[in-house]
Amino acid sequence: MTRANTRPSDGIGRAAPYLLVLPSILFAFWIIGYPIYDMANMSLHAVNRFGKTGAFNDFANYSRLFSHKLFLDCLLRTLVWTVCVVGGTVLLSVPIALILNERFYGRTLARIIIMLPWAVSLTMTGIVWRWSFNGQFGMVNATLSSFGLQDTPVEWLATATTAFPILIAIGILVSIPFTVTVILGGLSSLQADIFEAAKIDGASGWQRFRHLTLPLIRPFLNIVLVLNFIYVFNSFPIIWVMTQGDPANSTDILVTWLYKLAFRYGELGVASALSIVMFLILLALTIVYAVLAMRNERRQA
Repeated sequence: MTRANTRPSDGIGRAAPYLLVLPSILFAFWIIGYPIYDMANMSLHAVNRFGKTGAFNDFANYSRLFSHKLFLDCLLRTLVWTVCVVGGTVLLSVPIALILNERFYGRTLARIIIMLPWAVSLTMTGIVWRWSFNGQFGMVNATLSSFGLQDTPVEWLATATTAFPILIAIGILVSIPFTVTVILGGLSSLQADIFEAAKIDGASGWQRFRHLTLPLIRPFLNIVLVLNFIYVFNSFPIIWVMTQGDPANSTDILVTWLYKLAFRYGELGVASALSIVMFLILLALTIVYAVLAMRNERRQA
C-alpha cells in the first residue's frame, strides 16, 4: 500500500511565503498609501480653510508654492539643518560608541547617561532649552554672568545668527543616543580576534580603526545615516517649541513652514503641495543613497 503524496505542488510552495506576508503588505500600503494619495489629491485642487476640496486648479498650488518668497529659503535652511545635524551626530557618536564599547569601571552608568536624552520627549527638551537660553532669566546668561564672561544679557533666540546654530546643536544632542545605540550594536558584533591579530602585527590604533572597525561597521553607519536623514529632515518639535521659526521666519525649515501654511494661514492646498514635494525629495535622496551604498558593497564583495 503506497502512501498518498500530500505535499503541495512546487508552485504553491514557492508562493506560500508571499501569500503569508501579503496581508501585512496590503495593510501597510493602505496605511501609507492612502494619506499620500489624499495629500496629492488635495495638492491638485482648490481647498478651503476647512479642508473641503473643490475643483481641479491646474497645478496652481504648486505654482504658488514655487513662486513663494520663503520656499527657497526654507529649502536651503532645511538642507543645512539636516546635513549639519546628521553629520555632527555621526562624527560625535562614533568616538562615543568606541569609548563605551571598551571595558572600564562605570561603563554601564555611562551608557545610561548617554541614553537619558532619548528618554525625554522632544517637546520637553525644547521647553527646557528655551528656558535655558531665555534672554532675561535664562540659565546660560546667568552662568556666563557669574563667571564674568558677559556684562549684559544676550537674547540668544532673538536673531537667526545665534538661534539657528543653537537649534542645530540641540538637534545633534537629541540625535546622539539613537545613533550611539546602533553603532554600539555594530561594535558588539565584531570579533575581537581580528583586532588582536592586527595589534600583534603592529597596527596602530588609528590603522585598526580605519582598516578594520570602520569598514566592518559601515552597514550600521548606513542605517543611521538614512534613518537620521529622514528623521531630521522632518523634525518638528525642537524648532517649533524653541522659536516657532522666528524671528521673521529666519529659523523656519520646510516642516515648520508647512505647519504655518496649513494651520496658521489656512492655505491647505499649498501645504499639501509642499508635503508632496518634501516626500519626493526624501524618496529621491533615499533611493540615490541606497543605490550608491549597494554599488559600494558590490565593489567590496
